[in-house]
Amino acid sequence: MNLLRALATVSSMTLLSRILGFARDFFIARAFGAGLATDAFFVAFRIPNLLRRLFAEGAFSQAFVPVLSEYRNRSSPEETRGLVDAVSSLLFLALLVATAIGVAAAPLVIYASAPGFAASPEKFALTVELLRITFPYILFISLVALAAGVLNTWNRFAVPAFTPVLLNLSFIVGALFLAPYFDPPVKVLAWSVFAGGVLQLAFQLPFLRRIDMLPRFRPSFAHPGVGRVLKLMAPAVFGVSIAQLSLVINTVFASFLVSGSVSWLHYADRLMEFPAGMLGVALGTILLPSLSRYHADANVGEYAKLLDWGLRVTLLLAAPAALALAVLAIPLVATLFHYGSFSAEDALMTREALVAYSVGLVGMILVKILAPGFYARQNVVTPVKIGIATLVATQLMNLAFIGPFRHAGLALSIGLGACLNAGLLYYHLRRHAIYTPQPGWRAFLAKLGVALLVMGGALHLLMGSRAWWLAAGWEQRAPALAALTVAGILLYGATLFALGMRWRDFSRRGAD
Repeated sequence: MNLLRALATVSSMTLLSRILGFARDFFIARAFGAGLATDAFFVAFRIPNLLRRLFAEGAFSQAFVPVLSEYRNRSSPEETRGLVDAVSSLLFLALLVATAIGVAAAPLVIYASAPGFAASPEKFALTVELLRITFPYILFISLVALAAGVLNTWNRFAVPAFTPVLLNLSFIVGALFLAPYFDPPVKVLAWSVFAGGVLQLAFQLPFLRRIDMLPRFRPSFAHPGVGRVLKLMAPAVFGVSIAQLSLVINTVFASFLVSGSVSWLHYADRLMEFPAGMLGVALGTILLPSLSRYHADANVGEYAKLLDWGLRVTLLLAAPAALALAVLAIPLVATLFHYGSFSAEDALMTREALVAYSVGLVGMILVKILAPGFYARQNVVTPVKIGIATLVATQLMNLAFIGPFRHAGLALSIGLGACLNAGLLYYHLRRHAIYTPQPGWRAFLAKLGVALLVMGGALHLLMGSRAWWLAAGWEQRAPALAALTVAGILLYGATLFALGMRWRDFSRRGAD
């Protein structure tokens, strides 16, 4: 398996999903605007979506993939299938019970998560109804996460990477064509969530059958692999919860600032998600199965080399992305958002948040590379301890930065917190001799630094004035931003090429 090719595949699918996500938001806004109905839907969808992040795609994958990789390497195919059968069966039963409880207790869930809605009986009743439609999504998407873990372990990265596209397509079709057939029309969004979950699961099943890993219903609490997965999941759930808690606390801080602060942070975060998802999530996805197999084979040398490769690729791609976001913050924000009610002041405030976020982008992505170094060894406790320390440090920085830098201080604290997280992960990997840097780092960093200076300086000179970007129409901004982007990529690549760096230097095969 060529890891660069796998990275390109996963990144391109993630980019497609992100683009369709923007399109989804556009069509929902156009069809439903902002009001009682959309408030009700977003609250109803937020709950199963939060559970998805906590259990399905976060903690479960981190616990399941390393154990599955070990079984694949050390056990027979039938024993590996037995693990998949047992885990999937018990997961299905647990999710079925959780879904039934969630549907039955929907009013209590809304009271707890959106108590202000109780003041409007109509809004509260609609939110409860929408939650009952969307809650089964957690059942479908958790099984999708299990299927993705199996497929990634067998190096079938394209299928799980493409799967999220189906949810966005479900939303777009529902908002564009089916809303008039529902009463109230916003119900179509809830049923789009339900349909999106079904589509994602159905899409992956044939690919599981091809590798002879389609789960059979054979629940077994006595299976030793099940116990190991559950043991790893407990701290992993806590670790993922820390990240979500940090976001909630930041929103609380922002709510005390001037009106618009939450929105400025939201729009800046949306821009940060592009490189973070395309690089961080993609690299973490392709590294974890190979690292797990090297650990299962006790191949310490290849384990360290693969981590080293991941770190170099991350810096090679994430560093110019972070610099470009900082330098081109106004062109990006103006081109994408500065229309209608989104004023020039909003653009400038969003720019401040984006520049602050960009300080920590490399750290955010490095965490996705360094943390699998522990997960693959079935060590979830160390990243959780580091996560707690990072959470505390981030909130202390919030208190320190919110006064002088306002909303941008909150973004800066998240970025610096991510750098602290990455630094602590790196320190412990080195301390426990899990990772040893390979030769050539000084020359690599020197070449990278020169290329970044050339690219950053050129973009700053070519960008033009802030006033032009705020005053121009979209038909002028869009091609100008595209030209800047192409120029930056070409200059960065040409400088690295002139300094003797070649793509083949980063070619690497993962564990098969």
